[in-house]
Amino acid sequence: MSFFGFGQSVEVDIVLNDAESRKRAEHKTEDGKKEKYFLFYDGETVSGKVSLALKNPNKRLEHQGIKIEFIGQIELYYDRGNHHEFVSLVKDLARPGEISQSQAFDFEFTHVEKPYESYTGQNVKLRYFLRATISRRLNDVVKEMDIVVHTLSTYPELNSSIKMEVGIEDCLHIEFEYNKSKYHLKDVIVGKIYFLLVRIKIKHMEIDIIKRETTGTGPNVYHENDTIAKYEIMDGAPVRGESIPIRLFLAGYELTPTMRDINKKFSVRYYLNLVLIDEEERRYFKQQEVVLWRKGDIVRKSMSHQAAIASQRFEGTTSLAEARTPSQLSDNNSRQ
Repeated sequence: MSFFGFGQSVEVDIVLNDAESRKRAEHKTEDGKKEKYFLFYDGETVSGKVSLALKNPNKRLEHQGIKIEFIGQIELYYDRGNHHEFVSLVKDLARPGEISQSQAFDFEFTHVEKPYESYTGQNVKLRYFLRATISRRLNDVVKEMDIVVHTLSTYPELNSSIKMEVGIEDCLHIEFEYNKSKYHLKDVIVGKIYFLLVRIKIKHMEIDIIKRETTGTGPNVYHENDTIAKYEIMDGAPVRGESIPIRLFLAGYELTPTMRDINKKFSVRYYLNLVLIDEEERRYFKQQEVVLWRKGDIVRKSMSHQAAIASQRFEGTTSLAEARTPSQLSDNNSRQ
């Protein structure tokens, strides 16, 4: 980034010490594109250099101080400009004075707490970034560099299966079962659908993965549902006593870990939506929340504290949604 004024300009750059060896991760930007950023985890040190390159070596650059910040912030799109910072660290690199030649300043943020995963959604963005600032009397010179943070979790101690019955009285009675209630992002959902009573002509059945993003509090709560995947599990009319297997691989979809009440600003939850469609195009569905979590590729001792925090987010009961269809189940004819 350059600053022009009084015959002098400066190029500011931020370079990490382990830039050549540090892993990069793809992350979606606000415009929907994917870009690669340096990947960090909770508790890792962030260190590097802030380089200042003067364009005119014969002229000096006056400044009111140079600093570097490490910031974690949440931005709600309906409240742009009002950033909510949950991590804010500052290192002063130079006192007010003059710069007569290009130079670099070392910085280090030791064992930085990064409690939440980076996230870009429909109505909210959670980002981490480094920001170098040269304070000037008129206009500051600012350079930012985003990084991506992933939250790693351990295997949940309790991971019971999901088994429920749903139906329409004297018309349809099915039982469905999923092998677990908590899945890591590369996991496989295994289950079965049992038809105990079939008196309506079902022609199609699918499972949808739905992401529900909730932002705001009180009267300013916004819900955004996004269907991540549709997985057909049956095409044709089932008969009583039939069993339909389910095997859904999660690795191919763009998923994030479940996020619950992040800094009291937003939540991201995932649901499996079982959908049945009859020959008259009426839809019957049952929605069930599942918890998604990120499994580390390599178990590292330095991750133990972060993993303990993340595992606590699995606590709490899973709410069960009642089966509904606009045409038939609004009369409370459903049963579980």
